Amino acid sequence: MTLQEFFRENPKTAIAFSGGVDSAYLLYAGIHYGAEVHAYYVKSAFQPQFEMDDALRLAKELNAEMTVINADVLSDPVVASNPKDRCYYCKHVIFTKIMEAAAADGYTVLLDGTNASDDAGDRPGMRALRELEVKSPLRLCGLPKTEIRRLSKEAGLFTWDKPAYACLATRIPTGETITLEKLTATERAEDLLFRLGFTDFRVRRGAGGSARLQFPEAQLAKVLDNRETILNELKKDYPAVVLDLEVRK
Repeated sequence: MTLQEFFRENPKTAIAFSGGVDSAYLLYAGIHYGAEVHAYYVKSAFQPQFEMDDALRLAKELNAEMTVINADVLSDPVVASNPKDRCYYCKHVIFTKIMEAAAADGYTVLLDGTNASDDAGDRPGMRALRELEVKSPLRLCGLPKTEIRRLSKEAGLFTWDKPAYACLATRIPTGETITLEKLTATERAEDLLFRLGFTDFRVRRGAGGSARLQFPEAQLAKVLDNRETILNELKKDYPAVVLDLEVRK
């Protein structure tokens, strides 16, 4: 099946829209192939502001309908307790909210941006999508990440080379309670590093509430060049700042 065939069979759909590479291309494809598509972005404490900014920008460039839904994911005690399968419960909260909003707008089919490169396995988030009967056209049509990036570049989407970005909750170790304060500290720290020109990094919570910084190998020298600025800013939120020498691949 091709995306064109998929949207011919599903001419009116809602899209769970994150502003990332995959859902951005899916939204573009739906519009390109003449479907009636409506993007739904869920704003929660788990998403940094730049993700919503990117989503709004792309929706505007595509002249796409987009609705922002606010979700208090931390009000769910299971999500906040951060178990191994936290993603399952979080996806249930987020996608249920999207489905409710979409149904109110007359959309009964919900899509997400899972692609053919994503390992379904027994991933908790994937399990939630299956239970909620969310369709994943990019995966159904056999499109891997590399191809989606190529097609996105060809289509002129600014998201084509956007780095993968997992939600802020992934920076907190499994089993450690997630709080708004911890998420806010993470967002501030990563925002600083973005402004300093770093890419594809992570600021994870380490032992004793420290900040454990992970960078690609090519950026390690730049970290030392910016050492003083990084320390001065991050120590406003963290008792210690540690550089992880097991670099991001």
